Amino acid sequence: MKSLVTGGAGFIGSNLVRLLISKNVEVVVVDNLSTGRIDNLSGLNAEFVEGDIRDKDLVIKASKGADVIFHLAASVGRQKSIEDPQEDSATNVIGTLNIVDAAKVNTIPKIVFSSSAAIYGELITPTIGEDHPQMPDSPYGVSKLAAEKHLLVASQLYNLIVVCLRYFNVYGINQRFDPYGNVIPIFTHNILEEKAITIFGDGKQTRDFINVRDVAMINYLAAIKAKTTTVYNVGSGRSITINELANVMKQITNSKVEIVYSARRKGDVLHCKANNSKLKRELGFEPSLEIEADLTEYLSWYSSIAKVNE
Repeated sequence: MKSLVTGGAGFIGSNLVRLLISKNVEVVVVDNLSTGRIDNLSGLNAEFVEGDIRDKDLVIKASKGADVIFHLAASVGRQKSIEDPQEDSATNVIGTLNIVDAAKVNTIPKIVFSSSAAIYGELITPTIGEDHPQMPDSPYGVSKLAAEKHLLVASQLYNLIVVCLRYFNVYGINQRFDPYGNVIPIFTHNILEEKAITIFGDGKQTRDFINVRDVAMINYLAAIKAKTTTVYNVGSGRSITINELANVMKQITNSKVEIVYSARRKGDVLHCKANNSKLKRELGFEPSLEIEADLTEYLSWYSSIAKVNE
């Protein structure tokens, strides 16, 4: 099997590339290195094409001969999208349409798309199934939902199988600190810098965290198992409060940093947990629930490698 991985030098993409190569899948990576890092692919036998998914000709050329496109390249982040919604949609919507065109031109039968739980917006129920109403409350959520809809329509028009994977809070190796990013690398950065951890709200809000190893495996299983167009929630199915998360990370590192509380941010949901029963039933995969062990691995990696390279 030959694959194209857009955003393959990024956090999730590089973990997927590593897994695909271990499965003897031929991999071509397209990444503009705006957030990805070439050293994430160090030692991996993948063809690398530096370029942007908004360049349709480049995407068509890079995907020639592929059996599947794993489309991970994106402009990511709620706040970032609010500050620059045009950039967000140019990448997430127009870039995705270029992926569709590449699949059409090169007769590629399957696209596995990295979507986001951000498409759901304000939550009606604390446990979220794939049928939860989709009312995004940020430009990022809107652009991810628009990309999904374009892909789902394309699957009907052009004889494509499309699998949309709606990620919850992904964490793990190769995830670096970004002030716009996930809470885990932000907490890690502050702990290692011996700076106070800031929690917005009272810290009782819950999130569903899933390790990137599981996300990579779910992408692979979607590529080899899915026979029809479909969508999956990609979460652990377990929630943890932000207070619990901060305290576990402090315990792992024996840190004495202070936890300070700030006003709840507008648009932040209170509780979030994926109903991943469809994922488990149809792909036959059980995500890890060993968050303390996985956090220990991540903190060790971050302190020994990522922090030095920031």
